[in-house]
Amino acid sequence: MSATAPIVVGITGASGAPYAVRLLQQLIAAHRPVSLIVSKYGMRLLDTEVGISSMDALRDAAGRDAWDSCVETFENDDRGAPPASGSSLTGGMIVCPCSMGTLSAIAVGASRSLIERAADVTLKERRKLILVPRETPLSAIHLENMLRLTRAGAVVMPASPGFYHRPKQVSDLVDFVVARMLDQLGVEQNLVKRWEGEA
Repeated sequence: MSATAPIVVGITGASGAPYAVRLLQQLIAAHRPVSLIVSKYGMRLLDTEVGISSMDALRDAAGRDAWDSCVETFENDDRGAPPASGSSLTGGMIVCPCSMGTLSAIAVGASRSLIERAADVTLKERRKLILVPRETPLSAIHLENMLRLTRAGAVVMPASPGFYHRPKQVSDLVDFVVARMLDQLGVEQNLVKRWEGEA
């Protein structure tokens, strides 16, 4: 993936707002251009889970100074925005968190919103698409949609933190999952020590 093309980041209404905020912080710290799309329910989720009630508040939480040079925001109902076109080059896309409704719509190519259309474009252009659902238990419908997307080329990456690094606080669990996202996006990270085998 190109380090200069923007990474498209979609935030939808599934639980997991801390993952989205931490991901944005890390992408901005790495000076990676970001095309950010937050759905209406994604914004409600940010407010409910981490007290972020506006794009200005999200900008403050992610890092105001670097945000202005790295992040471009788009309305989710603007299907004419650059991420909706395959001719607009990107460094891939991640939907974090990804609601099961969004995952389902992407699986069938519904393209009802900019997030869904941008994901559809990412798949058709054979760019990396990473979906981070946070749902349990999973129904057969959820699993079938995930399988369909995996077969289409997406990476389905449930927000499943590990414990072998002996986390001491919630932020350690968040960092574990975000580190895996950054690895998938090809962005250098040092949030979590890499496994080196048993001593």
